[in-house]
Amino acid sequence: MLVIHPDECIDCALCEPECPAAAIVAADDLMEENAHFLELNAELAQLWPNISTQKAALEDAAIWDGKKGKLKQLER
Repeated sequence: MLVIHPDECIDCALCEPECPAAAIVAADDLMEENAHFLELNAELAQLWPNISTQKAALEDAAIWDGKKGKLKQLER
């Protein structure tokens, strides 16, 4: 999981098509049942370091892509 710092985002939308899991959507397009992700994203953006270089996806990325209920597995 990656997060986008809301204070640094310039709303260019270039990240949306780049997300291999299609998990990035504009705040205006976020479905109501996913609204809690706005707050979670803002919280984690304050805690997690910025990523400045590209690297390969983790080996188990495909297993987690689209998996239901995985938010319970998130460790802060």
